Amino acid sequence: MKIYQLHKKQNLPITMDKAWELLSNPKNLQLITPKYMGFKILSGADRSMYPGQIIQYIVTPVLRIPTKWVTEITHVVDGQYFVDEQRFGPYAMWHHKHFIKEIPGGVEMEDLIDYKIPMGILGQLVHPYLVKPKLEEIFEYRRKKLIELFGEYKNIKL
Repeated sequence: MKIYQLHKKQNLPITMDKAWELLSNPKNLQLITPKYMGFKILSGADRSMYPGQIIQYIVTPVLRIPTKWVTEITHVVDGQYFVDEQRFGPYAMWHHKHFIKEIPGGVEMEDLIDYKIPMGILGQLVHPYLVKPKLEEIFEYRRKKLIELFGEYKNIKL
């Protein structure tokens, strides 16, 4: 059983409050997801984020095949981090930690994702050619979209 990890960081020239407002609202996920993924929230995004919240989506990540994805928000520390875990969906396991911290002139957003591919050895064989590049593409889209929305972070020397 191979468990993979994806680790991404991005600095943005926004306040902690603005970053938390963006990240903690499930409705904003559609904004930072590539259009071709056909991302649509079915239920569960009508309240502020809380532990135990179940959110249901439809996504079309591969070959335009609609896939239902159900996540649970398992941990929330307001203004600092939250964790979502897949309960049903395309992965055998998906555990996504979202962190934000203040840095000079903005915030650092950090994502740590531990995931497992279904289909055993076959899944492991397609991971480097299909799954990993797709995840990298999705996070690159998000990186560019956030720069488009908030501007590029400029490192401030004190």
